[in-house]
Amino acid sequence: MSEPVKAVATNFIRNIINEDLKHGKNGGRVHTRFPPEPNGYLHIGHAKAICLNFGIARDYQGLCNLRFDDTNPAKESEEFSRAIEEDLRWLGFEWHNTPYHASDYFEQLYKFAEELIEKGLAYVDEQDADAMRASRGTLTEPGTDSPYRDRPVAENLDLFRRMRAGEFEDGSMVLRARIDMASSNLNMRDPVIYRIRRQHHIRTKDAWVIYPMYDFTHGISDALEGITHSLCTLEFEDHRPLYNWFLDNITIDCHPQQIEFARLSLAYTITSKRKLSQLVTEGLVSGWDDPRMPTLTGIRRRGFTPRAIRRFCDLIGVTKKNTVTDMSILEDCVRQDLDAHAPRAMAVLDPVKVVIENYPEGKVEMLEAPRHPKTDLGTRELPMTREIYIDRADFRESANKKFKRMVLEGEVRLRNGYVIKCLQAIKDDEGNITELRCSYDPETLGVNPEGRKVRGVIHWVSASHSLPAQVRLYDRLFKESNPGSLSDFHEAINPESLRILDNCRVEASLGEVQPEQQFQFEREGYFCADRHDCKPGHLVFNRSVSLRDSWAKLDQGA
Repeated sequence: MSEPVKAVATNFIRNIINEDLKHGKNGGRVHTRFPPEPNGYLHIGHAKAICLNFGIARDYQGLCNLRFDDTNPAKESEEFSRAIEEDLRWLGFEWHNTPYHASDYFEQLYKFAEELIEKGLAYVDEQDADAMRASRGTLTEPGTDSPYRDRPVAENLDLFRRMRAGEFEDGSMVLRARIDMASSNLNMRDPVIYRIRRQHHIRTKDAWVIYPMYDFTHGISDALEGITHSLCTLEFEDHRPLYNWFLDNITIDCHPQQIEFARLSLAYTITSKRKLSQLVTEGLVSGWDDPRMPTLTGIRRRGFTPRAIRRFCDLIGVTKKNTVTDMSILEDCVRQDLDAHAPRAMAVLDPVKVVIENYPEGKVEMLEAPRHPKTDLGTRELPMTREIYIDRADFRESANKKFKRMVLEGEVRLRNGYVIKCLQAIKDDEGNITELRCSYDPETLGVNPEGRKVRGVIHWVSASHSLPAQVRLYDRLFKESNPGSLSDFHEAINPESLRILDNCRVEASLGEVQPEQQFQFEREGYFCADRHDCKPGHLVFNRSVSLRDSWAKLDQGA
């Protein structure tokens, strides 16, 4: 009998599984599944379900299937299937066996439907969609029986087989389960289980013109695969009686237990596939992998790490109550992970040239700096030259004592370098600073000057040895915490969600950077090399998160 890993935090689902194992249910097996429909890209909400299903299988030495719910061919594609598999592997999970598909079971599902007909538990209905909708009833009023509800079994079997053979037009008839039109649960009011749809399927091609509905397919697929615990989000709670009804009324050995949990809702985000598709088709983002998108491929491109996402899913936990999780919790998980693992580098995002007048012309001095302040990742060389770049925001002609950077006649330390003093600011005809003239103290490399107070530390790069780079400053796509609740979510789009800086300079050690490599640009934030656009000679970096939560005061109403 399998035992759970003791170090894993418990939750109500694990408590159920522990009780099942204690009593020998399912023969001591734990077998879960993750069943996405290949009709779009996975998003951060899916990450919770992925970590839950695969994590439980891992911790109980069980199995987890990847099963594609491919019963709606009109919206499904191989592109989405491949993307789902790639996202799962990126998150760090592998599924049992090869991927399963609901379409693997089309013949078995059809035979189970015939079994229900033979038992008098399903019938062919020829009402149109409007009539069926009108007869369904409401939450306070029972539905009314279809005029076709009492067809003879033989007639239903004949019609259903002719539906399969393609004798009838799309939408002309459906197969419905015969349950209870007066049930307080609307899902039990004779739900449709098959419809006619002439649509090319990505796997079965044109072999079928009838397709099963999700509620019929879901539980039977679970049972055919030997799933023990079918974990679903809370919107399926009212579907559980139907899940059980189908399994109770067909001849099958396995009866999985459906358990519902609260889905992940993240503030400042939408996860509706329809609305995400709108963002893409309307050109409001560059694609499904735009780093502002909540898709897994998008946040991967932004530089969020699998470790951080798994940590986030562990942190928010598994409950039965729907809540909204603040975006800052996810961003903090990313910060903590990158702080621990990302090597340091220097990048000047808005460069202004500094000429160190007493530094010898032509001299190149290789200064040494650690790649990480706490972890031994080795060192990197920083070329020190007479001309360097600093960030324009790090200089003011005059400032109060709270400004801990460069001012005229003031001294600052170059990060991992010397103390320099600003002597002159050179301006163009419009008053813009074009160059700073400074001096340096050669005795201050790694040593504080005696009797003088240095204002602060600033980052820098060599003018001749640094490399040009484009830096993309990404922020939250929406400025409202609940954009999905608005009548028009377009009104909540944050116009500052992307700023592109084309004239940045980065230290020479980044010349051989690989796509998706992550760094902390000192004093700027956490960045990664863009997985598509960053190449040798064309450096492109995406900001993953800032060093601090710049939204905290806004969220508090400050």
